[in-house]
Amino acid sequence: MSDKIKDKNIDFMFEAILKLKDIEECYDFFEDLCTVTELKAMSQRIVVAKMLRDKKVYSDIVAATGASTATISRVNRSLLYGTNGYEKIFARLDEE
Repeated sequence: MSDKIKDKNIDFMFEAILKLKDIEECYDFFEDLCTVTELKAMSQRIVVAKMLRDKKVYSDIVAATGASTATISRVNRSLLYGTNGYEKIFARLDEE
């Protein structure tokens, strides 16, 4: 993990997230933790990442998600040069 964001508060938040047992608990926790706008932005980014991984073009991603090309570019940069966080999750989802 990037030293830029690693701290005890973020560790505590991630430990809390790892304790969630199902989707309903996720809804309850994240609704308390985040604004609707923040949740929608995060969910949009993961969908954009999945579409990029599936080799969809920007225009299709914009049409399907409403994401800006700037957001798509930032997500693409994470896929290409990031820590492989998206890829780890997609591989696990593919296993199911």
